[in-house]
Amino acid sequence: MTPSPLDLTSPHLTLVHLYPELMNVYGDRGNIIALRQRCAWRGIRLDVQPVSIGDRLSGGECDLIFFGGGQDREQAVVSPDFVVQKGGAIREAVEDGAVLLSVCGGYQLLGHTYTTYDGRELAGVGVFDVRSTPGERRAIGNVVIETDVDGTRRTLVGFENHSGRTFLGAACRPLGRVLAGSGNNGEDGTEGAVYRNAFGCYLHGSLLPKNPWFADLLIDRALRRRYGPDVPLAPLDDALEEQAHAAVVTRAGKLGTVRSGAW
Repeated sequence: MTPSPLDLTSPHLTLVHLYPELMNVYGDRGNIIALRQRCAWRGIRLDVQPVSIGDRLSGGECDLIFFGGGQDREQAVVSPDFVVQKGGAIREAVEDGAVLLSVCGGYQLLGHTYTTYDGRELAGVGVFDVRSTPGERRAIGNVVIETDVDGTRRTLVGFENHSGRTFLGAACRPLGRVLAGSGNNGEDGTEGAVYRNAFGCYLHGSLLPKNPWFADLLIDRALRRRYGPDVPLAPLDDALEEQAHAAVVTRAGKLGTVRSGAW
């Protein structure tokens, strides 16, 4: 996209929130709150646009996109509208560098297909080269993963609650490797998917309040896409957020579930 004229006095981003009334389980809306607040602390205006069943969407409207989780019945309602009404715009935006975060059900519908527990195959829009199938057991509990998505090895923490198993194809890479929890499928040690500036994962909790560096990565990439490379992102005091992050890692360690040597 062509960068907007740089105005560092009042930068402005637009976040498209997909199906907020249907796809919002396990506190996923907290990710929107975290992004809005971290932008506000820096004087960045973040406009949140809810987009739901029947609404039209243009890829050029999106700086950030958020798609939260939902159960099978909500995904069955959302899938036809998402594929027909919005899939093209979402793919266009991602190819143009827009930043996308999706969790659980949203992650699954951004793949090629998601097969529900009762055998219905729901179409996705194919942003991620993944397919999701039902599992026999539900994965529930704290998750710790190791990732180098920003060039530095770091951890992300969250809470998973899913029976779907997601398997990655060659056209995307995992968000990280599982240190504690099940991740994508409980078999290959991967969690999440990354394609360009699009991120999918099973990390509820909410994800961003306990992982402030990742929230800032999303904001920073959206700002750079909109305004160019010279937009500063002022540091914040993240002491409380880092304590919350560390508490999850510590709890996983006390339960004896943290694995080393993931990479």
